[in-house]
Amino acid sequence: MKNDAINKGYKSISNIYDDYILSEKLLFKIIAKIIWGFTDKEYSIKLLENIADDFSGKILDIPAGTGILTYEKYLRMKNAKIICMDYSKDMLDIAKERFENNNTNNIECRQGDVGDIPFENETFDTVLSMNGFHAFPDKEKAFYEINRVLKNNGLFIGCFYIKGKVKRTDWFIKNFFVKDGTFTPPFYTENEITEKLNAEYKETKIWNKGSIICFICKK
Repeated sequence: MKNDAINKGYKSISNIYDDYILSEKLLFKIIAKIIWGFTDKEYSIKLLENIADDFSGKILDIPAGTGILTYEKYLRMKNAKIICMDYSKDMLDIAKERFENNNTNNIECRQGDVGDIPFENETFDTVLSMNGFHAFPDKEKAFYEINRVLKNNGLFIGCFYIKGKVKRTDWFIKNFFVKDGTFTPPFYTENEITEKLNAEYKETKIWNKGSIICFICKK
C-alpha cells in the first residue's frame, strides 16, 4: 500500500501533529472546532477504555502515529505486548522516542504497511486502528490484512473519518486534507462501513461522533 503522497503529507505535519491532535493550545482548539466540531480526545478515550489496563495479550496498533493518544494508556499496560506500526517513519520516530523515554520494554515500534502486515495469521488478540483508514489508499486490503492477523474472538477497535455526515467537515477534507496527502479517497459512508463491519465480524458496536465513526468488533 505504498504511497509517496502519504509519506510526504505526514512528514510535513509531523512537527505539529501532537498539538493538532491534543488541541490544547488555543489556535489548534479553534481549528479542531471549526473542522470537526470536537477534539480527538473526546472519542479516543472512550475507545481506549475497552482495553483493560491489565490486558496480557498481544496488541497491534496500526497506524500508531506519534503515540500521542495512546502512550499514557500503554504506560499502564505492563503485561501486554504492543506492536506500534506506522507507514510514516517521521511519525513513528516521534512515537519511538516517546516510549523509550518512559522505559516501555513491552512496546516495539516498527515501520510497516497496513496493506502487507508482516505477521502470520491470527497473531494478535487486539488490533487498534485510530484515525488511519481515511489515509489508507487501499482500504479493502487494509481491512483484509487486519482481519487476517486478528485471532478468532479477538477485538478490532478503531475510528476514522466518514463522508456525508457534516458538510463543513467534508469540505475541509476535500479541499485541504486530500490535497496535502494526509487523507486518501475514496471514503466510506456510515451505512457502507456499518454494513461491512456487520458482515465481517460476529459482534459489533458502532457509533459516530460527527464525521468520525467508532467501532468495537469481535472476530
